[in-house]
Amino acid sequence: VQLQASGGGLVQTGGSLRLSCAASGRTFSSVVMGWFRRAPGQGRKFVATINWSGSTIYYADSVEGRFTISRDNAKSTVYLQMNSLKAEDTAVYYCAAARAGPYTTEEEYDYWGRGTQVTVSS
Repeated sequence: VQLQASGGGLVQTGGSLRLSCAASGRTFSSVVMGWFRRAPGQGRKFVATINWSGSTIYYADSVEGRFTISRDNAKSTVYLQMNSLKAEDTAVYYCAAARAGPYTTEEEYDYWGRGTQVTVSS
């Protein structure tokens, strides 16, 4: 599975962004998709994950209620709608795919995109 994330950028505190991750290769509808992020000076951390049908979704506590993960299997794309952005959301965001799950740890994911930068200014 090849993954390409897009949609990052610079936004003010309280603003919104929508990230997209387009997948190609393995049948998209059979894989679990996740979003992770790496803030400056920190390790990569779990943000959200969604199973193949969208019936099971998990969020990190830090984004619960502000971020929404969704997927369109017909377009082989997963989305991360980010609202009420805070300075601490500044990070490189990565999408990832797993053969099973959904999981909240990066070790369980088999495929990774290159990441897209999100910067939230105060």
